[in-house]
Amino acid sequence: MTRVVVVGGGGREHALAWGLSAAADVVVTPGNDGIAAHGITCTSAPATELDADLVVVGPEAPLVAGLADELRARGVAVLGPGAAGARLEGSKAYLKEFLAAAGVATAAHGTFDDVDAALAYLATMTPPYVIKTDGLAAGKGVLVTTSHAEAAADVAAKLSGAAFGAAGRRVVIEEGLVGTECSLMLLCDGERAAALVPAQDFKRVGDGDQGANTGGMGAFAPRALDAATRARVDAEIVAPTLVELRRRHIDYRGVLYAGLMLTDQGPKLLEYNVRFGDPETQVLVPLVRDDLLATLAATAAGHVDAVPARDRGAAVTVVLASPGYPEAPQVGGPVSGLGPDGQLADPLEGVVVFHAGTRHDGSGGFVAAGGRVLSVTAHAPTLAEARARAYEAAGRIDLPGMVWRHDIAAGAA
Repeated sequence: MTRVVVVGGGGREHALAWGLSAAADVVVTPGNDGIAAHGITCTSAPATELDADLVVVGPEAPLVAGLADELRARGVAVLGPGAAGARLEGSKAYLKEFLAAAGVATAAHGTFDDVDAALAYLATMTPPYVIKTDGLAAGKGVLVTTSHAEAAADVAAKLSGAAFGAAGRRVVIEEGLVGTECSLMLLCDGERAAALVPAQDFKRVGDGDQGANTGGMGAFAPRALDAATRARVDAEIVAPTLVELRRRHIDYRGVLYAGLMLTDQGPKLLEYNVRFGDPETQVLVPLVRDDLLATLAATAAGHVDAVPARDRGAAVTVVLASPGYPEAPQVGGPVSGLGPDGQLADPLEGVVVFHAGTRHDGSGGFVAAGGRVLSVTAHAPTLAEARARAYEAAGRIDLPGMVWRHDIAAGAA
């Protein structure tokens, strides 16, 4: 049987490991207690010390650090770009330069490492304002606000190093694009790109897209994307990106996550991530599970084909987070409603609970061990059924004071 190593320890990695385990022997490093409880092997050994036919790298930090390059030098197949490709996420300033060279439509922007110059540029803009750290910030380095004062304070905090240390000492200030968002995961093999079904995530912590930006409070798939818009995305964003990657001699083998804003002027790229999204992975994996191993292995080997497009229904995930998330999550609270395997104690058809931040409590139960704790995911024939099932399942779980949204996929179901 094919042996797959999944790198990471969150809900995204749990979903990938669960999906791949249908056809492979899976090991997750480092994993977490909830993944292990689900019957999937977890280890503290690094990926470089594990035997594998395929390594799937979940988070962006190891990719930016060159893990995929190191593994490929040892002859291991890897789903994940090398360090050269991972710069697309590792540096927002580099990404903007790349997009300009490729001719990809994106937000007007400026890059700054000087506070006075940054504030002068900010004064020329109209709200909403978007302030991004240049470097990696674990999904927390973006501020979107209509308040000039808040934007200016954020610029000063980032450039001083107070907010994100070295990762924030350069910022990208962007115009705030207006429209609807779409997450499109592309599997790239260095020459071609095959897209998974479009998804949509929900970044704001509160219902109605209110409150602070987070790592993601839920997602659904498929997200409707009409044929004309999809054609423009392929022609104006994906195709020129592939051309620019080849021009720079970047052999990109992995996931290229296009965060899109669908505006009145057409689709524009918000950003690229160089790995599967979280929590989008939790809704995409149930829709492609039968073909996941073959598709990811083909991508890593350099010959991706179109992802099989048969109708697989819909999926919705609802994130349950610790009290105080995202500003000051309070960990250690008991999680009730789960069995010893980390799944619903009272199971529901089509529901899987993916663990992002849990640990055993020493007596067979679980406690919260991070900001985002669980992704409660439901797969059903229709989006409305998946949404109803996901919320019914989430209602069977309790974490005192937990933070969760009640409107995931509400307008789409």
